[in-house]
This record gives sequence, structure tokens and C-alpha cells, in this order.
Amino acid sequence: MAEFDIKFSGYQGPRSIHNRAVQVFGDSLANSLGDRVGFEHVLNVTEAGRKAADLLTMVASGETTLCYFSSSYLADKVPEIALFDLPFLIRDRAQAYAMLDGPLGQLVVDKMAEAADFRIVAWWDNGFRHFSNGVRPIRTPADCEGLKIRTLFSELQQQSFAAMGFEPVPLDVAELPGACADGTVDAQENPLTNTFNFGINEHHRWITMSGHFFGPCVVLAHKKTWDAWPEDVRNAVQAALAEATPAQRGFAAAEDEAIKSRMDPGQNELIELSEDERAAFVSAVAPVVERTMSQFRDELFEYLPRG
Repeated sequence: MAEFDIKFSGYQGPRSIHNRAVQVFGDSLANSLGDRVGFEHVLNVTEAGRKAADLLTMVASGETTLCYFSSSYLADKVPEIALFDLPFLIRDRAQAYAMLDGPLGQLVVDKMAEAADFRIVAWWDNGFRHFSNGVRPIRTPADCEGLKIRTLFSELQQQSFAAMGFEPVPLDVAELPGACADGTVDAQENPLTNTFNFGINEHHRWITMSGHFFGPCVVLAHKKTWDAWPEDVRNAVQAALAEATPAQRGFAAAEDEAIKSRMDPGQNELIELSEDERAAFVSAVAPVVERTMSQFRDELFEYLPRG
């Protein structure tokens, strides 16, 4: 019988970039702890009738030991997370990882440990988010007018999309594919991997490579369980996360290119924004960015990308 049971839960399919990384984590844990740990990987809690957002209460209560989830949902606990969600702030993954692995990321980790019953124990890559829709090509904010777009339950993101001209409709990810199929929403925004793995590309012809948000994904651990582990067990878990995290980030970058290469132009049209078109979106959301930044200390701005 195992000394320790560790359950790592998610909300996607087996080939998702996140669940593939969880497998790397589990393999590393088995190599280091062997029979001392009983490891369970729950691929997709929505298949058991749960909402994806239930993972937050599940990890806070200890129903699951670990989970991955979008960081945007946690801004109510640590407001500084909103700095990761400023639209059009991050242009590439090097900028993103510098923020996540640097002082700003550590500040959020420390504050979360004080504010919640879970800890942030790794930062994963949820991909650059892009628009898709089945109504018309989107190249400018004017093209967004009147389109209902599914959003995360993030006030900042909803404000950003409203500023672009969309009508925000917050929905759990479990409701997303159906909402795109039946027309509850006209548009959605996700990394390419989600747009295709959730089958949304079957309903949305046009995909605009807007890159409006970089989506950090947090790995959360039940705080009491994490703190109660013997040092050697916690060290093994940290080592497994240190192996899984670069693997996950590699999966994310490779997946973007793989999807582009196999995309059927007869079914989907990929729209690349010019610098002028991108600038029009940046201008549209500028009041939202300014209003959000005014809520934070000036010294936090040194953590943000330049240029």
C-alpha cells in the first residue's frame, strides 16, 4: 500500500499539452518515489459531470491534490494576476516566461499562499489566445461589432472584449463547444490547440491570429497536503514539476506550429494581422489597460515587458 496518494486533475483530453505534461510529472514521480506514492491522473473532470471551474474548489478542499487551471480565474484572490491579462502586452514566449519565472511571478506565488487554501507550484503555458468565429473575418475592432464572444470569468477580459466591440458572454469551458455549435455565441478566443481539440474549428471558419492575451496556466496544490509532506516527498514532487514544466512549455510551442501545418484551408482561414491592424486593437483597449494599471503600485511596472 502506498504511503502517499497524489491525484492530479484536469479538464482536457489525453493529448492536450497539459495532460501530456501531467504524464511526464507522473513518470518522474514514479521513478523517484516508486511504490511509496499512489498516483492518479484524472484527465477530464467534465466527463464526470463537473464544471472545469470546480477544480478550484476541489484543490482548495483537498479532493484533488493538484490541478492545472487558467490563472485568470484567480484575480479575485491576488489582484496582481491581472497584470498577466493586460491585452496585447506580451508579444512572444520569451517575454511571458520572463514575467512568470521572475519577480512578478514570485510575488503572485507568495500572495496566493496567503490568500487561498492552495499554492501555485508551477507556471505552465496556456498559449497565445486568438479569435475564431463563424460570421466574418475579423481584422479590426469594427469587425467585432455585434458579435457575441465567449469569455472566461474574468472581469478584465470581459472589459477588454467589450472595448474591442464584442458582446462578452462568460461560459465555463465545459459549455464552450456546444455554445459554438448552436450559435449561443458567434465567436470565441482560445489558443489554437483548444480551438482544434475542442472541435470549435468545425463551426468557426475564420481564425484571427490576434495573440491578444498570453494565457498563463497555474499548477495548484492543496496547501495542507503540500505542507504536510515529508521533505523528501515534497522535493520529489518539486523535481517532477521541474521536469514537467519545460516539457509542457515545449509541447505548447510545438502544438501551435503543428496545428498550422495541418490546417485545411478549405475548412478554416487563418488571418494574420498587419501591424496597423494590431495597432487598432491596441488603441481600442488602451483605456482598459490604463484603468487597470492605475490600480497597482508603480514599482510593479518594472516587471512588465518593454516595447
